[in-house]
Amino acid sequence: MELPEYFFRVRENGALVFRIESGNRHRRLEMEPIAVANTSNGKIKPQGGRELTEADHAAIRAWMAEREAVLAARQLDDIRRTIDHLNLTAQWAQSRAGDSDLEAVTDDLLMAMHDLRTVLVRRKAERLAPKD
Repeated sequence: MELPEYFFRVRENGALVFRIESGNRHRRLEMEPIAVANTSNGKIKPQGGRELTEADHAAIRAWMAEREAVLAARQLDDIRRTIDHLNLTAQWAQSRAGDSDLEAVTDDLLMAMHDLRTVLVRRKAERLAPKD
């Protein structure tokens, strides 16, 4: 099995970057921390006084681009699931919810849907407005 050269331990805003070393005499897998990658601001900070090579930087930048694409796809998938949940919620409210169930969630749902509708209508109007 061919091991990757780097391992990225995902964090909230990026990853801890490790270099994989497997060529030692004990045949143990070593993971040397070399950097912290921050996807929210694009910064790469070397760890432990290390100097990163251009290959290190290139691999980290490639991972950051791929990670941002994965997160964007997940976000769209979450939104599509939210649409499904809204439809399921409407069906539940119409066919199965009791009065106490509806009383428990109606105000919160109405406020959240009003807020969402306001944002969507405003953003749609911005997109449809003529550009200067």
